[in-house]
Amino acid sequence: MAQPRAERLMNLHILLLGAKRFIGKDAIRDAVYPDYDRGPAGDEAFERAFERDKDALRQIGAVIEVGSADAFFDDEIGYRIPTEQTSLPEIRFESDEAAVLGLAAQVWQQATLAKATARALAKLKGQGVEIDPARLEVVAPAITADEPAFEPLWDAVGKRRQVSFPYQRASQTEPTTRRVQPWGLARSSGRWYVVGFDVDRGAERVFRLSRIVGPVRASGKSGAYDVPEGTDVRAVARRLAPSFPSVRAELRVRQGTAVALRRRAESVTPHAEDGWDAVVVEGPVHEISDEVLTHGTSVVVEGPASLRDEVVARLTAVAAGGAR
Repeated sequence: MAQPRAERLMNLHILLLGAKRFIGKDAIRDAVYPDYDRGPAGDEAFERAFERDKDALRQIGAVIEVGSADAFFDDEIGYRIPTEQTSLPEIRFESDEAAVLGLAAQVWQQATLAKATARALAKLKGQGVEIDPARLEVVAPAITADEPAFEPLWDAVGKRRQVSFPYQRASQTEPTTRRVQPWGLARSSGRWYVVGFDVDRGAERVFRLSRIVGPVRASGKSGAYDVPEGTDVRAVARRLAPSFPSVRAELRVRQGTAVALRRRAESVTPHAEDGWDAVVVEGPVHEISDEVLTHGTSVVVEGPASLRDEVVARLTAVAAGGAR
């Protein structure tokens, strides 16, 4: 059976991030793209898939470097993701983008994907490519997406295939079938949304993933539609998704970390004696908790209680899931 694209993207991300040196295209193909036969047709299909997958990783913030994969021959091109770029998401990414990276690691840890990734890692090891597990810690999961609709929608976004799904609004007693050309996935106020063009309504719409109550079915060929030029999926989600009241959060932030939080902070008070700073930011509880969880042990919530309770509840849920 063909490898799901979501699985393939995560494997490619893990391999490029974990590599100590540039990995040649042939080695990547053997490890991540085993379904593509050798020969003119298979070679062309692999090249298209590899280019699409690199673009997809770049869209979620991955910095892919290109360099020589052979110490003696400069014409052997290789690829890698430097940890010095990825290990500081607060410098390069907004909270939603960092959430996607955290989610990707969470997806990788699921049993079906972990086995496939282990096989890919074993193939690279057999080819003499060193993978350093410590380099993968920069994408340790902090935020989860439990909605079953996430993976098929992610796959449909990458392939630009139309989807249909049963959608249950809070005001309705029965779900309705929605037909959508998905443009992207975004997180807003602690919830995941799919943004796209509603075929039946003839307009852009946002759908909350937790309200998709049945299977997501893709139809038609890949590349069946184009995302409107200049579309900002996160901006659309924030504009159309329900808004939530803001809170004034008081945080303790380890010095030298959480640059994005500091940039938008109302105030930052250094405490050199203990290595922590007092940071005050304002925003919806769910969005701030996203950001806090993204930074792991480098950020501690001191108030308000509603934010602290939200963070504790989500950490408890993650711990309970890992214990099963």
